[in-house]
Amino acid sequence: MISQKMQDAINGQIQAEMYSAYLYLSMSAYCESKSLKGFANWLNVQYQEETFHATKLMTYLGERGGKVRLATIDAPPCEFGTMVELFEKVQDHEQHVTSLINKLYEVAVGEKDFAAQIFLQWYINEQVEEEASVGEVLDKLAVLGEKTSEILYLDKELATRTFVPPAANA
Repeated sequence: MISQKMQDAINGQIQAEMYSAYLYLSMSAYCESKSLKGFANWLNVQYQEETFHATKLMTYLGERGGKVRLATIDAPPCEFGTMVELFEKVQDHEQHVTSLINKLYEVAVGEKDFAAQIFLQWYINEQVEEEASVGEVLDKLAVLGEKTSEILYLDKELATRTFVPPAANA
């Protein structure tokens, strides 16, 4: 059985993951409105990943005898500026999510919930990948600049990203 404190913390993280999904969906729609379908695709994959993260937490909570309590999700912004500005916002957001995962892990340690600590290792590793992925796009944007031809080149590359859910035991 999971402690109330751990259950509450996981429910808070579910809400944060769903907000992340909502934010990336808004960013994807923004890119679509700019006819940047590759950027929109990259962000849509991000949306799918965040939804997967929330669902994984919900499943875990149920397996531990906890109760999922879905909370209200705030509306995300709908304007994001240039692609550099947008991806800087993505980077800031991913760093924020990393801090939330770290705090969630601290709760697991404090509660001496060894199963949660093991489970949360996946999220810690996932955040390393998330930040690296965003950093790669920002690095490319820094090299290419904001010229239309360079943005369109990167847009074409980002269109190839797909969401592949991790194996069931991940």
